[in-house]
Amino acid sequence: MRREILQRLVLLVVTLLGVLTITFLLTHVLPGSPVEIMLGHQPTADQIEAARHRLGLDLPLWDQYARYLWAIGHGELGQSFLTNRPVLADIRERLMATVELTVLAMMLVILLGVPIGVLSAVRANAPTDHVVRSLTVAGVALPGFMVAMLLQMVFYGRLQWLPLQGRMTSAVLLDHPFPPATGLFLVDTLLAGDLTAFADAARHLVLPVATLTLANLPLVARTTRNLMAEVLTEDHIRTAFAYGLKRRDIYFRYALKATLIPLLTVIGLTFGYLLGGAVVAEYVFDWPGIGGYVVRAITQSDYPAAVGVTVFLASAYVTINLVIDLLYHVVDPRLRAS
Repeated sequence: MRREILQRLVLLVVTLLGVLTITFLLTHVLPGSPVEIMLGHQPTADQIEAARHRLGLDLPLWDQYARYLWAIGHGELGQSFLTNRPVLADIRERLMATVELTVLAMMLVILLGVPIGVLSAVRANAPTDHVVRSLTVAGVALPGFMVAMLLQMVFYGRLQWLPLQGRMTSAVLLDHPFPPATGLFLVDTLLAGDLTAFADAARHLVLPVATLTLANLPLVARTTRNLMAEVLTEDHIRTAFAYGLKRRDIYFRYALKATLIPLLTVIGLTFGYLLGGAVVAEYVFDWPGIGGYVVRAITQSDYPAAVGVTVFLASAYVTINLVIDLLYHVVDPRLRAS
């Protein structure tokens, strides 16, 4: 077990080093200069030279790369050109908004996708199975931004049931202030005992969470269906049916348990994708998370912010995969024995 963890940690470091290297090279190959962005239009030659020296751009490429790795290793992601603040502080300020969005969406993806996949596998080639497979294909084909705008048009534009964008209504936020204990508005409003603020925060979450859920639910449902359909044909499942065990126990205690290893892999990849894929939903719904921050950084050539968010999301992604690898030993006793 310790050797497995050590190998995974080494692989994590190597993967992050590769991401850092590619990110560094891209920022030096792409057109445009951070000096021009910092100084604005028509800077003097002395101003350009001073800025290049301050940023270390007058050093050889290998020295710049070494300084870049040293800063990343010490948790320094640079300073944003747009906010004039450390990028890590900007990420920390917006992180919990993204976490609240992605965690709720991931919970719904699991709670809905797995039972739908099991139902489709149990009724393979029946009308229910055909409907589920058709809907999952349509869900994968629809772009996330289109789903988001369709939801806005229906539930805000036509029905006027839900708010268009933002994390809370400004009037409610002013009239019902609450201490930001965790950064999760649903949790903080409940801790403050303010049900009006809680209801407003929940209403603002519905559409972006629904967008992320609909975009990622088809993958989990379809994967669960295919894995379950294969397991249900195995001998030990047929034996369980022959012994007259309850069908619910067969489906969820034996068949579904046999699919946990590949299913955990898909769930881990989906959660990692949600962290990066939330960019579209956050931008459409003007959600004050990491996604909107990195979109603005890219469109306005804020290189430190874009690189910092890339490094942060890559670190989160490989960490999630490490956790999933360790969970394999929890769900499969054979791996613990080996």
